Amino acid sequence: MTSLTAAVVGTGFIGPVHVEALRRAGVRVTGILGSTANKSQAAANALQLPKGYESFEDVLADKEVDAVHITTPNRFHFEQAKAVLKSGKHVLCEKPLAMTSSESAELVEVARNSGLAAAVAYNIRFYPLCHEAAARVRSGSVGKLFHIVGSYTQDWLLYPTDYNWRVSSTEGGKLRAIADIGTHWLDLVQFIVGEKVKSVCADLSTLHTQRYRNRGSSETFSQARPTQDTHDLVPIDTEDCGCVMLRFVNGAQGVLWVSQCTAGKKNALHFELSGSEQSLIWDSQRPNELQIGRRVGANENLIRDPALLSDSAARIANYPGGHNEGFPDSFKQLFRTFYGSIESGEYRSNPKYPTFADGHYEILLCEAILKSNESKRWVSVEVS
Repeated sequence: MTSLTAAVVGTGFIGPVHVEALRRAGVRVTGILGSTANKSQAAANALQLPKGYESFEDVLADKEVDAVHITTPNRFHFEQAKAVLKSGKHVLCEKPLAMTSSESAELVEVARNSGLAAAVAYNIRFYPLCHEAAARVRSGSVGKLFHIVGSYTQDWLLYPTDYNWRVSSTEGGKLRAIADIGTHWLDLVQFIVGEKVKSVCADLSTLHTQRYRNRGSSETFSQARPTQDTHDLVPIDTEDCGCVMLRFVNGAQGVLWVSQCTAGKKNALHFELSGSEQSLIWDSQRPNELQIGRRVGANENLIRDPALLSDSAARIANYPGGHNEGFPDSFKQLFRTFYGSIESGEYRSNPKYPTFADGHYEILLCEAILKSNESKRWVSVEVS
C-alpha cells in the first residue's frame, strides 16, 4: 500500500482496467473523468469511486491527486500529458504518447524539466516471463542475438461493419494497427534484447477502405452490428495489417507482422528470439510459459514460478507456480513499479518503467514505418 493517489482520465475500455489495477497495486483512486460530466458520474458509480470529475481542469486542481492516468483517445494525449506535468502532478499515459514525434519530443523535455515521474503504459513488459527473457539475454545464456520474429494479431476489426475511433486518422493518427498494437511488440522486444531498432522496411495494407460508422458511440472490442438507419459508410485511410522488417543497432534482424483482422485471434502477441546458444519463444495467450530451445540438450518449457525465475522476474510474479497471472496483473505490476519508483525517488535517475523517452522513440519508429510504406524502401531511425 502506498500513500500516493491517482485520478484516471478516460472511461472507455482501458480506463476501468487502470482503476482496477491501481486498486490491486495499493494506490487509492480519487475519481475518474469521462468525456461528459454524466459519463464521469456513471463511471464513478459503476466503479465505486468517490468522484466523477466534471472537467479536466477539476482533475488538475484536485489537491488530493498525486498522479494522473491518461486513457483518452490518442489525439488528446499530448495536451493532457503536458498539462498534468505543468500542474505539478506525475503522469502515466496510454500509448501512443502523442500524434507526432515533435509533440512527443516536447513531452520528453517537459517531463525532464518538471522533475516528475512520466511513464507510458507499455504493460506487456510486465509479464514475469518477459522480464525473464530479458534477464536471460543480459546474462549471456542466449548468446549473440541473431534475429527476432513475431506478430501481434487481433480480430475485432475483421468486418467492414466493425468501427471505432481508432480507425480514423484524425482521431488516432495516420498509423493504426502498428501504432495501436505493433508498438507494444516493438517496445517489448527492444526491452528484452536491450537494443534499439535502427531501420525499418514496411509493407502495410488497408483491407477495408470503407467501414460503417455508428452515428452514436462505439466502444473498443464492441460486438454491435450496424443497420442502415444507424450507420454511415465512411472512407478509411489507416492500415488493418502489415509487415515490418527490422534491423537492430547490434546488427540483428527482425520481422513483425501486425493485424487487427485475423479471425480467432483475440489478443495474441508472439515472439521468437534466436541467439547463438538458445532461442526463446513466448505467446501472450499462454503468458505463463517460456519455451527455451537448444541445439545440444533438451528443450525446456519454463513455467512461471517465482522460485525458478531471475530476481527481476520474480519481483513481478506475486503467485506461486501453477497459479496463473495474466493481462490485469501486467498493469498491476507496471503501476507497482511506477509508484514504487516515485516513493523511492528512483524515477529521477534509474526508472524501471517505460519512460516518455521510450514513448518518443516508438513514435519515431512509427513515422519511419509510415515513410517506408509510402516510399517502399528502408528508412533509418535516429538512435540517440
